[in-house]
Amino acid sequence: MATNESDPTAMSPTPLGTSTGSGPPHHPPRIAVRMENVRKAFGDLVVLDGLDLEVAHAERLVIMGPSGSGKTTILRVLMTLERPDDGIIWIGDQPLYHEQRDGELVSAGHRHISAVRRNVSMVFQHFNLFPHMTSLDNITIGPRKALGLSREEANERARDLLDLVGLSDKADSKPAQLSGGQKQRVAIARALAMQPEVVLFDEVTSALDPELVGEVLGVLREIALAGETTMILVTHEMGFAREVADRVIMFDGGRVIEEGPPAKIFSEPVQQRTQDFLRAVLGREEM
Repeated sequence: MATNESDPTAMSPTPLGTSTGSGPPHHPPRIAVRMENVRKAFGDLVVLDGLDLEVAHAERLVIMGPSGSGKTTILRVLMTLERPDDGIIWIGDQPLYHEQRDGELVSAGHRHISAVRRNVSMVFQHFNLFPHMTSLDNITIGPRKALGLSREEANERARDLLDLVGLSDKADSKPAQLSGGQKQRVAIARALAMQPEVVLFDEVTSALDPELVGEVLGVLREIALAGETTMILVTHEMGFAREVADRVIMFDGGRVIEEGPPAKIFSEPVQQRTQDFLRAVLGREEM
């Protein structure tokens, strides 16, 4: 549940085993990501304005909103590409930018941040593949360097993932020999090769020609329906979001202004800003 209220208890999950009534004890879902009062500004522009957000393990969360609203910055701070100015971020039960010392949370060193960040992978808008490497090498370099897998182990994992994304015949191809959709599918396989707790997807179809979008969405749909990976997706593919998301949040001005299951957000949005955005994106004359 996301909120921007100042009450520090608003995001506190029900303690494990706490009963909310006369029935059996309630066991809350395991949390994959928790952001507490996270703030990020670039000069005078505040892009994350005291953000509180929880994402459950294996949840599929879609973040939508206008360009410049700050939604991609959420992914970038989770990937440690941007450091927040304030707040605490947890990946599982580990703080990302902080560490426990003498019973207190203090600013973490590079080693701690790198260790926690291994639980997060990101698929970028523009692929970011190494141009001099084959598909196989692009996928195996992370597990070999960061996880210590042998070449044989990494290759086996990579070939399984290439099969998953429908590119088992492109293992020895370099990016220049691949279409945009194929490059993005290799990038997805590369992200999954690290076996992360959380995978972030930043507008992964926006750089593709329209006829290539479907092949990438098909791979994402297969991953989503497997139900094992926590997925946070920034996308304007509203049909895809309606189909695979467990929850959709509307982000604008550095804040979550509305959230809910896709059926409600797409059919009965409450906020006028959400209505206007969906009307523009979906090309509908009336909500």
